Amino acid sequence: MSILSDNDAFSNQSHPSVDLSSVVASLEPDQLIGAKQKHHCPRRSLTSTEKFLFWALRIYLVFMFGVVIYQVWTSVR
Repeated sequence: MSILSDNDAFSNQSHPSVDLSSVVASLEPDQLIGAKQKHHCPRRSLTSTEKFLFWALRIYLVFMFGVVIYQVWTSVR
Protein backbone atom coordinates (compact mmCIF):
# COMPACT_ATOMS: atom_id res chain seq x y z
CA MET A 1 0.00 0.00 0.00
CA SER A 2 1.49 3.34 -1.01
CA ILE A 3 0.70 6.64 0.58
CA LEU A 4 0.17 9.51 -1.83
CA SER A 5 0.33 13.16 -0.94
CA ASP A 6 -2.58 15.42 -1.76
CA ASN A 7 -0.76 16.78 -4.82
CA ASP A 8 -0.02 13.28 -6.18
CA ALA A 9 -3.59 12.13 -5.66
CA PHE A 10 -4.96 15.23 -7.40
CA SER A 11 -2.57 14.98 -10.35
CA ASN A 12 -3.33 11.28 -10.93
CA GLN A 13 -7.07 11.87 -11.22
CA SER A 14 -8.42 13.10 -14.51
CA HIS A 15 -11.16 15.69 -14.09
CA PRO A 16 -11.75 17.38 -17.44
CA SER A 17 -14.81 19.17 -16.06
CA VAL A 18 -12.93 20.83 -13.17
CA ASP A 19 -12.46 24.53 -13.76
CA LEU A 20 -8.88 25.29 -12.69
CA SER A 21 -9.59 28.99 -12.24
CA SER A 22 -12.07 28.17 -9.47
CA VAL A 23 -9.47 25.93 -7.83
CA VAL A 24 -6.84 28.68 -7.98
CA ALA A 25 -9.34 31.22 -6.66
CA SER A 26 -10.07 29.04 -3.64
CA LEU A 27 -6.41 28.76 -2.59
CA GLU A 28 -5.15 30.73 0.37
CA PRO A 29 -2.42 33.31 -0.40
CA ASP A 30 0.43 31.17 0.97
CA GLN A 31 -0.78 28.15 -1.01
CA LEU A 32 -0.98 30.23 -4.17
CA ILE A 33 2.55 31.55 -3.70
CA GLY A 34 3.83 28.02 -3.12
CA ALA A 35 2.09 26.77 -6.27
CA LYS A 36 3.52 29.61 -8.33
CA GLN A 37 7.05 28.98 -7.03
CA LYS A 38 6.72 25.26 -7.76
CA HIS A 39 5.72 25.85 -11.39
CA HIS A 40 7.93 28.84 -12.17
CA CYS A 41 8.59 29.50 -15.85
CA PRO A 42 11.78 31.44 -16.55
CA ARG A 43 11.86 34.35 -18.96
CA ARG A 44 11.99 33.44 -22.59
CA SER A 45 15.10 34.48 -24.47
CA LEU A 46 14.13 36.62 -27.44
CA THR A 47 15.65 36.64 -30.88
CA SER A 48 17.22 39.82 -32.20
CA THR A 49 14.21 40.38 -34.48
CA GLU A 50 11.82 40.15 -31.54
CA LYS A 51 13.97 42.52 -29.47
CA PHE A 52 14.01 45.01 -32.35
CA LEU A 53 10.23 44.75 -32.72
CA PHE A 54 9.59 45.37 -29.01
CA TRP A 55 11.97 48.34 -28.92
CA ALA A 56 10.29 49.78 -32.04
CA LEU A 57 6.90 49.44 -30.35
CA ARG A 58 8.21 51.17 -27.23
CA ILE A 59 9.60 54.07 -29.26
CA TYR A 60 6.33 54.33 -31.22
CA LEU A 61 4.36 54.38 -27.97
CA VAL A 62 6.47 57.22 -26.53
CA PHE A 63 6.14 59.13 -29.80
CA MET A 64 2.36 58.73 -29.84
CA PHE A 65 2.11 59.89 -26.20
CA GLY A 66 3.94 63.01 -27.31
CA VAL A 67 1.55 63.52 -30.23
CA VAL A 68 -1.51 63.13 -28.00
CA ILE A 69 -0.11 65.49 -25.35
CA TYR A 70 0.69 68.07 -28.07
CA GLN A 71 -2.81 67.78 -29.54
CA VAL A 72 -4.45 68.22 -26.14
CA TRP A 73 -2.17 71.19 -25.37
CA THR A 74 -2.95 72.94 -28.69
CA SER A 75 -6.68 72.33 -28.39
CA VAL A 76 -6.76 73.80 -24.88
CA ARG A 77 -4.99 76.97 -25.99
